[in-house]
Amino acid sequence: MEKNTFATSAYIAAPSQRIVDYLADLRKRDEWTLFSRMQRQVDESTWVGTASGYQRPLYHHVKRADYGSFQGIELHCGFEQGVYHHVYPVLVFPARYVDLAEQEPGAYLHWVSFVDPARRTPMIAEGIHAAHTVECRALKAVLERSAGRRCAARGRHVVRSETIYVDAPVHVAAEYLVDIRSMTEYAFLLRLDGDVLPDQGSFLDEYGRRVMMRSRLRAMGEASLVEHEAAYPDDGFVQRSVTLLVPCSYAFGQSEARGFIKHRVVFWPADESQPRGRTDIDELRAESVNVKRLLEARAGNLESFARGFSYVST
Repeated sequence: MEKNTFATSAYIAAPSQRIVDYLADLRKRDEWTLFSRMQRQVDESTWVGTASGYQRPLYHHVKRADYGSFQGIELHCGFEQGVYHHVYPVLVFPARYVDLAEQEPGAYLHWVSFVDPARRTPMIAEGIHAAHTVECRALKAVLERSAGRRCAARGRHVVRSETIYVDAPVHVAAEYLVDIRSMTEYAFLLRLDGDVLPDQGSFLDEYGRRVMMRSRLRAMGEASLVEHEAAYPDDGFVQRSVTLLVPCSYAFGQSEARGFIKHRVVFWPADESQPRGRTDIDELRAESVNVKRLLEARAGNLESFARGFSYVST
């Protein structure tokens, strides 16, 4: 995992719209966060309050996000209004997005945190995993309790993710990843099987099974989101993945920061069995290494690859 990016996920047995509306109300953070307490409202979407990882107040700002098939929010925090060095995209996937046959009433939440390495304190680095894990549990409990539950619901799937830093222009990456033809370069477990178009193509997987790949690109303001769908037509299986492409200048609140963070999300059955499609997070991570190598070479940044998965402030 890229060391400036942290991710937490949960299944929540509540309607996805209810989850998004609750998250978008900053006053509700008093109910589920470790110590983010809203004290003074600045405008409709901004408050000043305490924070779990600091001994000083922060500005807390929220934006809603609509990705068509699912929704979410972006949380932003910083010491000055409009100057934010913590950016937290939260994606909320209805159960039917994960599995079209799914009848679960709930949704899968995926909370991503980008923290500027130049302004990150040791407490943030060491405490964010524990804080966000327990806060995610508290959020799940509040929402499920309000839906009438008295114990934690278990989803039929789990959410997994992998992250890498790429020293290349983010718009080039968006165009590259949404183009299915690019998969012939980086998706080494797939072999071309006939014609391939920019938004769809036929492949064979490592066992010779037919796979129809489709893609879609969504703008997210400064960032982009690429959706991939792998359909196995011979047995009706479909696996979706979502890739966030976030410029480092936006993720870390540093205008001079180069490149972007590539964060990919995928879903597996809760027992982790996955006989088709991407079956292990390292398969996705290996593809990301390929993407990083290819895009950085095209951008002429041949020194960045050797430095590894993570963004380093200069």
